[in-house]
Amino acid sequence: MHSFMGGGLFCAIVGNILLVVSTATDYWMQYRLSGSFAHQGLWRYCMSGKCYMQTDSIAYWNATRAFMILSAMSCFAGIIAGILSFAHFSAFERFNRSFAAGIMFFVSTLFVLLAMAIYTGVTVNFLGKRFGDWRFSWSYILGWVALLMNFFAGIFYMCAYRMHECRRVAGPR
Repeated sequence: MHSFMGGGLFCAIVGNILLVVSTATDYWMQYRLSGSFAHQGLWRYCMSGKCYMQTDSIAYWNATRAFMILSAMSCFAGIIAGILSFAHFSAFERFNRSFAAGIMFFVSTLFVLLAMAIYTGVTVNFLGKRFGDWRFSWSYILGWVALLMNFFAGIFYMCAYRMHECRRVAGPR
Protein backbone atom coordinates (compact mmCIF):
# COMPACT_ATOMS: atom_id res chain seq x y z
CA MET A 1 0.00 0.00 0.00
CA HIS A 2 2.76 2.45 0.93
CA SER A 3 4.76 1.45 -2.14
CA PHE A 4 1.82 2.41 -4.36
CA MET A 5 1.51 5.74 -2.57
CA GLY A 6 5.26 6.32 -2.85
CA GLY A 7 5.23 5.60 -6.56
CA GLY A 8 2.19 7.79 -7.00
CA LEU A 9 3.77 10.63 -5.05
CA PHE A 10 6.95 10.38 -7.14
CA CYS A 11 4.95 10.47 -10.38
CA ALA A 12 2.87 13.39 -9.11
CA ILE A 13 5.85 15.50 -8.05
CA VAL A 14 7.62 14.90 -11.37
CA GLY A 15 4.37 15.56 -13.24
CA ASN A 16 3.76 18.83 -11.40
CA ILE A 17 7.31 20.03 -12.09
CA LEU A 18 6.86 19.19 -15.77
CA LEU A 19 3.52 21.04 -15.83
CA VAL A 20 5.04 24.19 -14.39
CA VAL A 21 8.07 24.07 -16.71
CA SER A 22 5.89 23.37 -19.73
CA THR A 23 3.49 26.20 -18.92
CA ALA A 24 6.21 28.76 -18.19
CA THR A 25 8.60 28.15 -21.10
CA ASP A 26 8.50 29.53 -24.63
CA TYR A 27 9.10 26.44 -26.73
CA TRP A 28 5.68 25.04 -27.53
CA MET A 29 6.16 25.61 -31.25
CA GLN A 30 9.17 26.43 -33.46
CA TYR A 31 8.90 27.79 -36.97
CA ARG A 32 10.81 29.61 -39.67
CA LEU A 33 9.72 33.19 -40.24
CA SER A 34 11.39 35.46 -42.83
CA GLY A 35 14.40 33.18 -43.07
CA SER A 36 15.11 33.02 -39.32
CA PHE A 37 13.88 30.64 -36.67
CA ALA A 38 11.27 31.73 -34.16
CA HIS A 39 9.54 30.01 -31.28
CA GLN A 40 6.51 30.64 -29.12
CA GLY A 41 5.00 29.55 -25.86
CA LEU A 42 1.79 30.31 -24.07
CA TRP A 43 2.99 33.69 -22.78
CA ARG A 44 5.68 34.95 -25.22
CA TYR A 45 6.97 34.55 -28.75
CA CYS A 46 10.59 35.07 -29.77
CA MET A 47 12.00 36.14 -33.14
CA SER A 48 15.62 36.99 -34.03
CA GLY A 49 16.76 36.68 -30.42
CA LYS A 50 14.12 39.09 -29.03
CA CYS A 51 11.09 37.97 -27.07
CA TYR A 52 7.72 39.71 -26.96
CA MET A 53 4.69 39.19 -24.74
CA GLN A 54 1.60 37.60 -26.29
CA THR A 55 -0.71 40.59 -25.89
CA ASP A 56 -3.46 39.28 -28.12
CA SER A 57 -6.34 37.82 -26.14
CA ILE A 58 -6.91 34.83 -28.36
CA ALA A 59 -9.39 32.32 -26.96
CA TYR A 60 -7.33 29.18 -27.54
CA TRP A 61 -4.25 30.64 -25.81
CA ASN A 62 -6.36 31.74 -22.87
CA ALA A 63 -8.06 28.35 -22.66
CA THR A 64 -4.75 26.49 -22.88
CA ARG A 65 -3.20 28.74 -20.22
CA ALA A 66 -6.19 28.35 -17.91
CA PHE A 67 -6.32 24.56 -18.20
CA MET A 68 -2.56 24.22 -17.65
CA ILE A 69 -2.75 26.39 -14.52
CA LEU A 70 -5.78 24.49 -13.22
CA SER A 71 -3.97 21.23 -13.89
CA ALA A 72 -0.92 22.33 -11.90
CA MET A 73 -3.11 23.52 -9.03
CA SER A 74 -5.13 20.29 -8.85
CA CYS A 75 -1.93 18.25 -9.05
CA PHE A 76 -0.49 20.28 -6.16
CA ALA A 77 -3.66 19.67 -4.12
CA GLY A 78 -3.32 15.96 -4.90
CA ILE A 79 0.30 16.01 -3.72
CA ILE A 80 -0.76 17.57 -0.41
CA ALA A 81 -3.50 14.94 0.01
CA GLY A 82 -1.01 12.24 -0.95
CA ILE A 83 1.51 13.37 1.64
CA LEU A 84 -1.22 13.51 4.27
CA SER A 85 -2.31 9.98 3.38
CA PHE A 86 1.18 8.77 4.31
CA ALA A 87 0.85 10.32 7.74
CA HIS A 88 -2.37 8.56 8.62
CA PHE A 89 -5.29 7.09 6.77
CA SER A 90 -8.35 9.14 7.57
CA ALA A 91 -10.33 8.34 10.67
CA PHE A 92 -13.51 9.20 8.77
CA GLU A 93 -15.17 6.17 7.24
CA ARG A 94 -16.43 8.07 4.21
CA PHE A 95 -13.29 10.04 3.36
CA ASN A 96 -9.96 8.54 2.46
CA ARG A 97 -7.01 10.78 1.61
CA SER A 98 -5.47 8.36 -0.88
CA PHE A 99 -8.79 8.27 -2.76
CA ALA A 100 -8.95 12.07 -2.71
CA ALA A 101 -5.37 12.29 -4.00
CA GLY A 102 -6.15 9.84 -6.82
CA ILE A 103 -9.20 11.87 -7.85
CA MET A 104 -7.17 15.10 -7.83
CA PHE A 105 -4.54 13.50 -10.09
CA PHE A 106 -7.23 12.33 -12.51
CA VAL A 107 -8.74 15.84 -12.52
CA SER A 108 -5.27 17.23 -13.24
CA THR A 109 -4.92 14.74 -16.08
CA LEU A 110 -8.25 15.86 -17.53
CA PHE A 111 -7.24 19.53 -17.40
CA VAL A 112 -3.89 18.97 -19.07
CA LEU A 113 -5.57 16.76 -21.69
CA LEU A 114 -8.00 19.58 -22.50
CA ALA A 115 -5.16 22.11 -22.70
CA MET A 116 -3.06 19.93 -24.99
CA ALA A 117 -6.02 19.04 -27.20
CA ILE A 118 -7.02 22.68 -27.67
CA TYR A 119 -3.46 23.76 -28.45
CA THR A 120 -2.85 20.83 -30.79
CA GLY A 121 -6.10 21.34 -32.70
CA VAL A 122 -5.61 25.04 -33.27
CA THR A 123 -1.91 24.71 -34.07
CA VAL A 124 -2.39 21.98 -36.64
CA ASN A 125 -5.45 23.52 -38.29
CA PHE A 126 -4.52 27.21 -38.19
CA LEU A 127 -0.91 27.99 -37.34
CA GLY A 128 0.46 24.94 -39.12
CA LYS A 129 -1.02 26.19 -42.39
CA ARG A 130 0.20 29.73 -41.75
CA PHE A 131 3.82 28.73 -41.17
CA GLY A 132 5.15 26.29 -43.74
CA ASP A 133 8.17 25.01 -41.81
CA TRP A 134 7.06 24.39 -38.22
CA ARG A 135 7.16 21.77 -35.48
CA PHE A 136 6.09 21.23 -31.91
CA SER A 137 8.93 21.72 -29.47
CA TRP A 138 10.09 20.50 -26.08
CA SER A 139 7.73 22.55 -23.86
CA TYR A 140 4.80 20.99 -25.70
CA ILE A 141 6.26 17.51 -25.30
CA LEU A 142 6.76 18.09 -21.55
CA GLY A 143 3.03 18.81 -21.32
CA TRP A 144 2.22 15.38 -22.75
CA VAL A 145 4.74 13.68 -20.45
CA ALA A 146 3.16 15.51 -17.48
CA LEU A 147 -0.21 14.14 -18.55
CA LEU A 148 1.13 10.59 -18.38
CA MET A 149 2.82 11.16 -15.02
CA ASN A 150 -0.37 12.56 -13.47
CA PHE A 151 -2.41 9.70 -14.90
CA PHE A 152 -0.07 7.10 -13.41
CA ALA A 153 -0.05 8.95 -10.08
CA GLY A 154 -3.85 8.64 -10.05
CA ILE A 155 -3.61 4.92 -10.88
CA PHE A 156 -1.10 4.33 -8.06
CA TYR A 157 -3.22 6.15 -5.50
CA MET A 158 -6.37 4.31 -6.56
CA CYS A 159 -4.50 1.01 -6.17
CA ALA A 160 -3.41 2.09 -2.67
CA TYR A 161 -7.01 2.98 -1.86
CA ARG A 162 -8.27 -0.41 -3.07
CA MET A 163 -5.64 -2.23 -1.01
CA HIS A 164 -6.65 -0.23 2.08
CA GLU A 165 -10.34 -0.94 1.48
CA CYS A 166 -9.73 -4.66 1.02
CA ARG A 167 -7.78 -4.79 4.30
CA ARG A 168 -10.44 -2.73 6.09
CA VAL A 169 -13.30 -4.96 4.90
CA ALA A 170 -11.37 -8.16 5.70
CA GLY A 171 -10.74 -6.89 9.22
CA PRO A 172 -7.73 -7.48 11.50
CA ARG A 173 -6.02 -10.86 11.48
